[in-house]
Amino acid sequence: MQFFSAHQYQPACKQLFEDYKNKILQLTPFAIVEHIGSSAIPNAISKGDLDIYVEVPAHHFLDTIEKLQQLNFKEKLDTLRTDQLCMLESQLHDAALQIVVTGSEFCNFLIFRDRLRNAPNLTEQYNQLKQRCVGFSQDQYREIKADFIQSILALD
Repeated sequence: MQFFSAHQYQPACKQLFEDYKNKILQLTPFAIVEHIGSSAIPNAISKGDLDIYVEVPAHHFLDTIEKLQQLNFKEKLDTLRTDQLCMLESQLHDAALQIVVTGSEFCNFLIFRDRLRNAPNLTEQYNQLKQRCVGFSQDQYREIKADFIQSILALD
């Protein structure tokens, strides 16, 4: 696993996010579309991928998933999938959509992003965690990262 410094990947991710946001809102004008993940956090190192949060009311959830697949996204099968969360991954770019039901526990993607944006020391801790994971398997990395995310979400 390789990580890139913010200046190496964030400008491209920001532009790609804006492009996708416009396309997503054309298909689902009622959605809330936010840039999440490391590429949305100043100075965060990353694998260089883009994560996009798409929040919709429950009654639009399944329809939104179907519509967004028109943008060359496919449902990711080896990740958590519930009736309130679905991840779609791009067939064209290193990008993923997190489709989330309004009011669900999965709105925490925004809480995590905002806590790191507002606390550079937490971003630095996150960067150090990632650097310690170089050479780890994807599953090991995800487990360690999940523990960190839960600790940040537990902060009051």
